[in-house]
Amino acid sequence: MNQAFEGKLQTDLDALKKAGTYKHLRHLTTPMAAEVHMEEAGDVIVLSSNNYLGLADLPEVVEAGKRGLDQFGAGTASVRFICGTFSIHRVLEERIAEFLGTPAALSYVSCWNANTGLFATICEAGSAIISDELNHASIIDGVRLASKARRERFKHSNMRELEEKLQSVADCFPVVVVTDGVFSMEGDLARLPEIVELARKYGAIVVVDDSHGTGVMGKTGRGTIEHYGLTGQIDIITGTLGKALGGAAGGFVAGSNALVDTLIQRSRPQLFSNALPATVACSSLAAIEYLESHPELVERLRDNTRYFRDALNRMGYKPLDSESAIVPIIVGETAFAIAVSDKLLKAGVFVTGFGYPVVPEGTARIRVQISAALTKDEMDRALAAFEKVGRETGLLKV
Repeated sequence: MNQAFEGKLQTDLDALKKAGTYKHLRHLTTPMAAEVHMEEAGDVIVLSSNNYLGLADLPEVVEAGKRGLDQFGAGTASVRFICGTFSIHRVLEERIAEFLGTPAALSYVSCWNANTGLFATICEAGSAIISDELNHASIIDGVRLASKARRERFKHSNMRELEEKLQSVADCFPVVVVTDGVFSMEGDLARLPEIVELARKYGAIVVVDDSHGTGVMGKTGRGTIEHYGLTGQIDIITGTLGKALGGAAGGFVAGSNALVDTLIQRSRPQLFSNALPATVACSSLAAIEYLESHPELVERLRDNTRYFRDALNRMGYKPLDSESAIVPIIVGETAFAIAVSDKLLKAGVFVTGFGYPVVPEGTARIRVQISAALTKDEMDRALAAFEKVGRETGLLKV
């Protein structure tokens, strides 16, 4: 073992601890739900999970995963084109496409894999990618891998600058505009109608990562695209099965038949990585089917989000405005955000403080994420903790 290297790593870790920005893993001993048992804190209310619809521990979803394990085993021990692909993957992909209103879809182990596999495949020399500056890290890394393409960024949701960037790449083909549907740290929505209009004007392709919109936005939970009435008008949709749709793992790309076939032929995470485990494919399929038959979950999520947000505002907090289930409270510095989240955990509420480099310096925040599974009693207990900690830390006036 190289002692000099190990010494450098430890010095860097010690610096994080001294600055108060060191991240601690929390260990759950029960399934993800509105309340969980944590080794470090006992029973706590969860306001930090992407389990927006409360499907992660739903018996129907769990049982479907068990049946998948019994039917298909642990996996094929290799990639899909070498060792074959389980029939459940085809069924899941057909259902994702149907759910989102696209001709086809392709599953990946994660949306990170989906995003890193997409752009390098479709954007070669002579192409261009224009990305919102607040897009998720998986989009940023995916765009970086498209090293032969021209790459541009536009200020967050700034349509004037997007149009300028589109004009500047007029000699490129294809031109891809990529945005999150719901921005994970802000909770706000992409200005999709305007993006689509500009893309049509300049002949560009629109890619939307709707990981935080799927199951949350739209009348039936089909996402930000349904919310805006744009179903069938977005060229490529990427997303996750690891948030609202079961909460385990998995991602996908949805689009045309030609796109999906191209990804099967050339996308590196497809060619060199194992498929989504069959048990997860089965549980994700069950989650989609449950959502389709229980659209009231989406309305319950909206009601819960409205209730919690309104209560925070009455209390004196000023969360960022959003139509999504993400309720960010800006508190300032990273160490302070982590300290506030630690105090909330001691008060029985599990919610995460985010700071630099996840968000810009000085904009650290407590990111509250609401679930349809939360009861009014659980939300009221969490709100009481927010009021107590807010007064102790000076976030609220005494």
